[in-house]
Amino acid sequence: MALGIGRCLLEKRKGHKRDRESDHKSSSPYLCRFLSNACDSINMVNSDSESMGCDFPCTLEEERRIVTGLMSEAEDQLKEGNLYFVISNRWYTSWKRCVSQEISSGEASEVTRPGPIDNHDIIDSESDASDPQLLKNLEEAVDYVLVPEQVWKKLVEWYKGGPPIERKLISQGFHSKSYSVEVYPLCLKLTDSRDGSSSIIRLSKQASVGQLFETVCAARGVSKEKARIWDYFQKSKSVLLDPLSEKTLEESCLQIDQDILLEVDGSASSQHDMSSAGNELALVPVEPTANTMLSQGTVSNGHSNGSMFSLWKNPFKDDGGSSSGFGKRDKRGLAGLQNLGNTCFMNSTLQCLAHTPPIVDYFLKDYSGDINEDNPLGMRGELAVEFGELLRKLWSSGQNTVAPRSFKTKLGRFAPQFSGYNQHDSQEMLSFLLDGLHEDLNKVKQKPYIESKDSDGRPDDEVADEMWKYHKARNDSVIVDVCQGQYKSTLVCPDCGKISITFDPFMYLTLPLPTSRTRSMTVAVFYGDSNRLLTPYTVTVPRDGSLRDLSSALGAACGLKDDESLLFADVFSHKVFKYLDNPLESLNEIKDNDRIVAYRFNQMHRGPGKAKLEILHWEPKKFGIGRDTKYFGIPLVTYVNTEPLSKSDIDAIISGLLSPLHRTQSSSSTVHVGEENGHIPDVAGETSGISSPKDTEIEEDNAAGDGELSFNVFFTETYSSSLKPLEPGFVANPCSATKVVVKWSEKEHEKYDSSSLDVDLPEIYKSSLFLKKPKKEVSLFSCLEAFIAEEPLGPEDMWYCPGCKEHRQAKKKLDLWKLPEILVVHLKRFTYSRFLKNKIDTLVNFPIHDLDLSKYVMNKDGQSCLYELYAVSNHYGGMGGGHYTAYAKLMDENKWYDFDDSRVSAVDESEIKTSAAYVLFYRRVKSESTSSYMDED
Repeated sequence: MALGIGRCLLEKRKGHKRDRESDHKSSSPYLCRFLSNACDSINMVNSDSESMGCDFPCTLEEERRIVTGLMSEAEDQLKEGNLYFVISNRWYTSWKRCVSQEISSGEASEVTRPGPIDNHDIIDSESDASDPQLLKNLEEAVDYVLVPEQVWKKLVEWYKGGPPIERKLISQGFHSKSYSVEVYPLCLKLTDSRDGSSSIIRLSKQASVGQLFETVCAARGVSKEKARIWDYFQKSKSVLLDPLSEKTLEESCLQIDQDILLEVDGSASSQHDMSSAGNELALVPVEPTANTMLSQGTVSNGHSNGSMFSLWKNPFKDDGGSSSGFGKRDKRGLAGLQNLGNTCFMNSTLQCLAHTPPIVDYFLKDYSGDINEDNPLGMRGELAVEFGELLRKLWSSGQNTVAPRSFKTKLGRFAPQFSGYNQHDSQEMLSFLLDGLHEDLNKVKQKPYIESKDSDGRPDDEVADEMWKYHKARNDSVIVDVCQGQYKSTLVCPDCGKISITFDPFMYLTLPLPTSRTRSMTVAVFYGDSNRLLTPYTVTVPRDGSLRDLSSALGAACGLKDDESLLFADVFSHKVFKYLDNPLESLNEIKDNDRIVAYRFNQMHRGPGKAKLEILHWEPKKFGIGRDTKYFGIPLVTYVNTEPLSKSDIDAIISGLLSPLHRTQSSSSTVHVGEENGHIPDVAGETSGISSPKDTEIEEDNAAGDGELSFNVFFTETYSSSLKPLEPGFVANPCSATKVVVKWSEKEHEKYDSSSLDVDLPEIYKSSLFLKKPKKEVSLFSCLEAFIAEEPLGPEDMWYCPGCKEHRQAKKKLDLWKLPEILVVHLKRFTYSRFLKNKIDTLVNFPIHDLDLSKYVMNKDGQSCLYELYAVSNHYGGMGGGHYTAYAKLMDENKWYDFDDSRVSAVDESEIKTSAAYVLFYRRVKSESTSSYMDED
């Protein structure tokens, strides 16, 4: 059973099934896959794997059953306005593991329940405690998950904690509606022109302009009749908003974190009363013809102030001395695109297309006659018009940077998966954009019904020509003419030998990259002896392995003895967030940015009758009346008996654990951080500890006899900010780790060297940003050969054999048959598994000149198979982050440029090949001199 919210973000298109086979990846949001997998995992829970004697209102099996039922109910009752709650993925993953953990006989004897819900790791510490705001740029299913209101209530009832972060379900879409949770509502920066004061206005992006007026006027105590609100993009008036408008804020091109300006009739003029003069682009139209609609210019903020189309001179051709502003040395095509908030993926794709000669040539002319407003698969021509307007700005003089606000708004309206300000995949955006442009410009108004035919032993040439003719009869646009090719697909039944051959169109080639079946992981092993405290080890484990594989590899690396074992803990904010107890747990649940400590124990210290005791380090700093507590260092973990312990017992345990740090030891035995597999890691830098909430409750009334103890020790519940003194007869909880806090004063710092505790733990894997010299290298041709290699279909992709009349796991082979004028090559750097997303940083050695594909093309029709690179979409960094840029060649100069959002700079051709290359753009090199995009019609 899939969890209910998973359907919320899926597009529910009605009658919107594509009539041609698509090769691109599904754009279903990751949240759907994550929660569906979570439910599958939850359903595997064994009711026997319950906590041992713990006082919880429900058993794990009951929790699983209740949450699954509530998720299903929420799925069946989707409607706008439904409430969802944001939960830290760290806590949610811990709970999910708890209810889904399969305990094998003899492998584990307990299940550690999570503590109270703790959302502080995803909340901006600067935000008001009564209205907590999420940190920016959080990634769904990596940093947080979403649960329906009723599920949230149950989790709070069982585990307490918080704080609650409430969000609403909204409906988006053009042809049909899809649902999504608006995790980041629109945040607008309001400037009051009367006094220059500023404030923050938060509204849904689907709120109307009229609702914005009501909110602003109520907040500033102004009559709606006297208020004027400006779109104050880049601190310049661009559009005066209409208080009666029912347009949404998104449709009005208002972006997250942008400025708006309030003016009040009758108030004194202000320094903030600015105009947008000087923002006009130098757009020069040619003389209008009878059938040409001429616009009157476009301002740089993305709002058109004229009609839909205009006719432009060819920007690639010298104007011959015209005074139009297109001077001979005027470098058009070098305008940057402003980053509107994680829109580098969009900017990279747009710059590549903006330097695709036949695309630019087409959109800088009058294409109004090709607009198909009635195509049910298109966007009434609006996407094509918006794209054309943007290209005209990029190829006009007078501007160094263009803010693609209007295009971003249209993109989010037609493809809700690209709305908001999360990072996306540039190739997925390219796939949607080319598909959308094709449908908007499809010259076929009424598509004929054509029944698909099998090859039936006919010659390939005949079948291929027939299929291409059928395809063109239904799809005829500049995108098909320029960007689409054809490949041959062969299926062979393994039982009866039936062969099926089809010829299908493609918009781009997705080439696989070789990938390792192993994974490198760095884990810090905690020794706690007199010579070393902590040593990082980097080991190689199976990519889809289990915690047992990691334990085995790490044990061999650190010389673990037969009577010793490792306890793995995920350390976050100087506390153990969760313990990794289950040896069968998948390593895919450990993310690259996690910090894992492996505590080394003798086997006799663990087992029945023992409980985990976790010691945290707290250093109070007083500022006036309030207190600001600060945890620091690596938490210490040990096992104690589950019998009453006195304060002296706890004091002795802590003294023993800290004894290696005692300053009275000789300098020769000073504790240090060990070498990492023979290499001393860089641990310099500021302490990574974070402050606890200011309202931390502390009870200082320690019982009599504290003066005899070495340490001032408090008890705290998991994730709680309340510190309480230890009570006599303290008993450690056998069901979960018991946490105590050591108060460090100057006395403790003088006695112990705490710097050995206060080190930066290594991340599991830290990839280098802007990697230029990777170790591994493969050729583009080896990727292409892997693409056309024969392989069996997966069990989930069985083919229905017309000979056997059964579904068979057939062998499939792809071959290139017909190549397009513009060949787009997508390097499949991102891989996805049930729990893990991974990026392959291998350098692909691709030709810049003379890419000869003749030996890979089966159709010998005389067309050139020689290609030249002219643009590259680059991705730097890892999954869930990183940065997109573009390299593009200015054809009339024969020079390469680096387009990094608004920054544009020249780059040498020798620098184009990097391991960041993600999407390659090639153009056919023709035998005759036919550079049509530079010739006059």
